[in-house]
Amino acid sequence: MSEYAVAHLDEIEELTDGRCPWRPVRFQLGITAFGVNAFTGREAGDRLINEHDESEEHDLQEELYLVQRGRATFELDGERVDAPAGTFVFARPGVKRTAFAEEPGTTLVAIGATPGKAYEAHGAELWLPVHHLYEAGRYAEAADQARASIEANPQYPMPLYNLACSESLAGRPEDAIRHLRLAIDGSEQFRAMAAEDSDFDPIREDPAFGELLSSAPQ
Repeated sequence: MSEYAVAHLDEIEELTDGRCPWRPVRFQLGITAFGVNAFTGREAGDRLINEHDESEEHDLQEELYLVQRGRATFELDGERVDAPAGTFVFARPGVKRTAFAEEPGTTLVAIGATPGKAYEAHGAELWLPVHHLYEAGRYAEAADQARASIEANPQYPMPLYNLACSESLAGRPEDAIRHLRLAIDGSEQFRAMAAEDSDFDPIREDPAFGELLSSAPQ
């Protein structure tokens, strides 16, 4: 594997889950130590980042934003901050934040990580192209279209978990359990999530599913 990588912003394909389109910089460059993505507003008034506060236990990220081009307005705990190109904005967990483009083509670069915790790259980029199928209840289609890329990148547990959810809902218990096991192997948090996730109700009585949830980590 090369010790460095180079990419121009416009070479990185935009992805979307139906909210704010973004460019997966971390995934494109193979970064594993921290999260970094870019968001571009095509028109003035476009929302650049979804409103959130990073206060959930599995998040708690510090985030640094750089206005790479254009001009943005941030809303931070209700306070509006003008941010022309070259401006850094730093937000700690718990600060409710969002941002809007003030000029066409305004682009933010967002960098985040949780203090004192090793960064876990979940690879959400692999799932986003089929998320609309899942939302529409087309679970088999979502699983069929995503499986190859997700299985080719087993180091990312979140797409494996999402794939297992779709397979459970599509009536594919063996596939769902296999991919859920791989997700849990990648990150123990998915064992607890699966125990409460209604997506696994169709296979909840399957002995193999119960055994997977009750297995203690080695």
